[in-house]
Amino acid sequence: MQVALFVTGLLWMFAARAVSERSVQIIATQLNLPLFYAPLQHACLAALLAVGFAALNWLGTRRGGVRESNALPSRSTVRQEWSRGFALGWGMVLFALLPLVLFGGLGPSFLFTPSLLGRSVLAILTLAFSTLATELAFRGFLYQRLTAAIGIVGSTFLMALFYAFFCASHPNATAFTFIVTFLFGLFYSVAWQRTHALWVGWGVHFAWSAVAGVIFGLPVAGYSNYSTLVQSATSGYDFLTGGAYGLEGSLVAAVAVCLGLPVLYRITRDYAWHYTAPEIIAAGYAMEVAPPPAHAAMEAQAKPAPLVQIASITPAGASTLVEANDLLRREREARGLPGSE
Repeated sequence: MQVALFVTGLLWMFAARAVSERSVQIIATQLNLPLFYAPLQHACLAALLAVGFAALNWLGTRRGGVRESNALPSRSTVRQEWSRGFALGWGMVLFALLPLVLFGGLGPSFLFTPSLLGRSVLAILTLAFSTLATELAFRGFLYQRLTAAIGIVGSTFLMALFYAFFCASHPNATAFTFIVTFLFGLFYSVAWQRTHALWVGWGVHFAWSAVAGVIFGLPVAGYSNYSTLVQSATSGYDFLTGGAYGLEGSLVAAVAVCLGLPVLYRITRDYAWHYTAPEIIAAGYAMEVAPPPAHAAMEAQAKPAPLVQIASITPAGASTLVEANDLLRREREARGLPGSE
């Protein structure tokens, strides 16, 4: 059942992507809103994935709503989880940029116009929806179903591999960017395993993309259309800068992922304790053990003990009070006391 749900969900992922691209393209063309195509397309894709995966989960298990089926549970620590993930992603980007800043390989240029400010907002929305859709696709329903089918290790490896193959179709992708993307896939999968939710992983993913693309003006996974207010040019070796692919294609990014893993474990320690305990499922059968035959035979042969009747100490004749008075009178007469007449 789990394998069937995984395969069906994988087909739905590709179908949802095609439907979202085609439908939003028609809407944006009819309304003459080309700037809104990217955020609307990714928002539509995220919605289609969430609803479709929830429907598949209900058909297969008869339980779970949209949020539960897609590893987006509603709980008291949602904001804290996402914020911690965002802070971790921000720190990883700064670490990856450190060689460029120290050795002069980063040349930013700043532009500010009202139209560019609006485009930067659209770029942030696009990255928010695109990173959410990516997490839903590769660390949500499909990852859970594959984990239930083949275990944590195998599912983590395979989903990271699928993620790397998916990103290999991006512009300017190379063999080295494939390896780094695979490491990122492992990292995001560990974030889910530590929390059984996408909040931390989504926060890291969005922070990395938004900080690198919008704030520092660098390409994000091969796409450079997120650079609006800030546009940066890099110089130096591609294994340090990532080249035209962006920071995700640099050796420093791989180091940032490795160093970020223990930090991820630290910031998710409480969540791992509270949210990843195995679910207790009621099972078993009634335990009504019959007595041994020998014991039953002994009970059948045993005779009940006769009742013990306690004799009454009160005579059945004259009243006890009358006898007591007579006894007192005789004692007084014997002693010659007054009142014996």
